[in-house]
Amino acid sequence: MAPSSPATAGSVEVDLGGRRVTVPEGGLFDRYRMDTDLDEVARDPRVSGVEFFRGLPKTRVESPIGPTLTPNFYYRMSSARLTMLARSRAIRARLPRELAPLEVAPGLGLVSVMFFRYDVCDIDFYTEAAVGIAVRPARHGKLGFVDLLAALKNDHLDTYVLSLPVNTDIAQVRGHDGYGFPKWVTGLDVDIDAGRTTARVANDSGELDLSLSAATPAQTRYPSGERVSALTSYTTVNGAWHSTLSQTNALSAGSTTFPRHVDLRLGRGRMSDDLRSLNPTRPVRLDVLAEGQNALHLPVPYSVPQQGVSR
Repeated sequence: MAPSSPATAGSVEVDLGGRRVTVPEGGLFDRYRMDTDLDEVARDPRVSGVEFFRGLPKTRVESPIGPTLTPNFYYRMSSARLTMLARSRAIRARLPRELAPLEVAPGLGLVSVMFFRYDVCDIDFYTEAAVGIAVRPARHGKLGFVDLLAALKNDHLDTYVLSLPVNTDIAQVRGHDGYGFPKWVTGLDVDIDAGRTTARVANDSGELDLSLSAATPAQTRYPSGERVSALTSYTTVNGAWHSTLSQTNALSAGSTTFPRHVDLRLGRGRMSDDLRSLNPTRPVRLDVLAEGQNALHLPVPYSVPQQGVSR
């Protein structure tokens, strides 16, 4: 979808690398253009604190979406990730040759459906969903099982995303043009609290693409900075490989292994098609972050093997 709708009441039009998008008038992006006043954010009752961000100075850079600051800060967010087993053969059919699945056993990899709700962030409120594949680090040189153990120990995973719909124009343009992610705009609702986690992604006709409903795992509170995880995503920008680092500061989180009574429904649409192509089997873990924060860095060029790895 190419964002092109004119500004309406309560919104203003901004330029992102030659693309015109609308944002909320008086919102954080309208007022600060990514250079958000942390002291003002700290006064927002929805935000638990901003200490995590004070140690992450922003850098002004040139990018495909024009001059901008990185990282993009998410001051209040929540997320859910349902991880499932899938045959490596099906996974490899959807991966570029330069990447290989992270296997938990010979012939078995991991795929996930993920949902995000960003209540307070530099580009204002939006929601997001994803179908992703856990991959081995692009420059690993180790056995796959060693990569898996290292990822779990360091709480740093690598992924390749097949689908990443969002519900706002600015998130789509920044994610697609700036990061190289497969983003489009659609109807997308995500609600996460201590009792229930629900999400629904609509297709182009407004009907069901994919949805999730599950009891939220029991949550544990963490002091800011105690539990920080990282995710590296591989994308291509203008034909060249890049890596994007995302750092999450968990404030309230919980997990369930081999979750039961998870209602994952597939309809008709790009997300459900991508998930069906991976032919996932048993759910192995449900992770829900009822409250957290995130720093999303702009992608940087990354060297990957040009001839592919052993597949």
